[in-house]
This record gives sequence, structure tokens and C-alpha cells, in this order.
Amino acid sequence: MCHRVRNSAFPIDIQTCLQKTVSTVTMQDIIDRTGLSQGGIYRFYRDIDDIFADMIRQLRERTSIREKVDEILGQKDMLLPQEITERLFMMLADFMDSELMGIEKIDFELSVLAMNMPDRIAKIMGSLSETGNMEYLTIRTLEYYKEQAALGRIHPSVSAEELLAFISSAYGGIQMTCIVNNCYRHERNPLSALYQPRLLLNILARTVNDLIGAGVDGGAEV
Repeated sequence: MCHRVRNSAFPIDIQTCLQKTVSTVTMQDIIDRTGLSQGGIYRFYRDIDDIFADMIRQLRERTSIREKVDEILGQKDMLLPQEITERLFMMLADFMDSELMGIEKIDFELSVLAMNMPDRIAKIMGSLSETGNMEYLTIRTLEYYKEQAALGRIHPSVSAEELLAFISSAYGGIQMTCIVNNCYRHERNPLSALYQPRLLLNILARTVNDLIGAGVDGGAEV
């Protein structure tokens, strides 16, 4: 599927970022892909990183999970904590399934770029005022688990901050594994068929429920 990101002035086709790695995309690639002149592009963008920043901004709007996160957490008084956890992770599974070779691929490659060229990523992300999907989910979930622990509905074996750090790291690992497996499938790997978002995120949800101690000593009863 060809995604198209629109600046207020003219369209930028991000299919190039899906066919190549983000770090290798150049202004010439954008010119060739869009058919726009070099002068036309530089009227609105200073360089390729300025284009990336605008692309990320538009993609965040198109693929926002804020409403779904709010909807799930809005049921906290009606659902058990373990059910909230399961619904959050299945929502992430749906997102990763639909965007694995789209925004998830771009997000993963930006993470790799951040390790190799931190100053460049700081420049790209520095112009973004909007909160990203995972940032928003982390903030809201951190608040939720702290509240549930204070109410005695969960009995975490780690702090809320440690829990969210673990979730973030595990999600990143699942994202990387699924992307690499779908791009470069190794038929000899006996686990290859198991590297799927829904399966791995379901396991992560069960692990998180164990860590928060949902249901221990009746603490998770509504």
C-alpha cells in the first residue's frame, strides 16, 4: 500500500522509506519519486531531515492510538486490571499487525539511526511537539498502574517505572524481531513461525499480569 504524507504545500510520498532503509533515503530519492523539482522541494523543506520530521508528524496523526488507549483505560472501574492489560496489548497487536511494514518499520529504523547518529535524530525529533503513540501509552499506563497499586487492586513485584521500562524494552524487541523476520525470513529457524505480533504480545501481556500481581489475595476484585 502506498502511503502519502501531505505538507500544507505539496505531497511527499513515503513509499521510498518503506522500500529503502530510512538512513539511506536522500533528497534525490524524494525528487525522483515525486517528480518534483529540486527547487520546488527546497521551497518548503531545508533538507531530508526536515522532510522526515514532517513525515513523522503526519504519520502520528494518521496512526494515532490515543482514542483507543483512552477508551480502554476509561473502563478501569468496570474491568479487572488483568483485563485492562490484555486489551491494551491486543490493541498494540492490532496496530503492529496493520503497520508492521509501515510506520513500525520506519520507527524501528529511526531507532537504529538514533544509535548511530544521535545528533541527527535529535534534530529530527526536536521539531516535533506532539507526543508519539508509545510515549502517550507509557504516560497513561504508568498513571493507571500507580493508581491501581494505591487502591490495592494490584500487587506489583516491581515499581511502576521499572514495569513500564520492561514493557517498552520488550515491545521494542518484539517489534524488531517481527520486522526482521518478515523482511528476511530464515526458513531454517525453527521459531520463525512464532515471530508474530499477536502471539508475542499475548505472552507479554500474561507476563505483565504476573508482574503486577493482578488478582493476588483478591486485590483485583471490582
